Amino acid sequence: MGSQSESFLRSIKLVGWSFLGIRSKQGYQQDLAKVNPLHVMLVGVVAALLLVVSLIGLVNWVVAK
Repeated sequence: MGSQSESFLRSIKLVGWSFLGIRSKQGYQQDLAKVNPLHVMLVGVVAALLLVVSLIGLVNWVVAK
């Protein structure tokens, strides 16, 4: 069970660095070899949804003022 939670945390880190666009190729390759692709897809979809919802909330807050 520890390996899956480690893989999931590594997936979160991998997606986070990808959203920022700053990651060394070597570090990316190391992380990619140790993650579950399903975890990466799940974290990516959730992160994208959070980004969209946050932006919509920010726009609504700014327009309401």
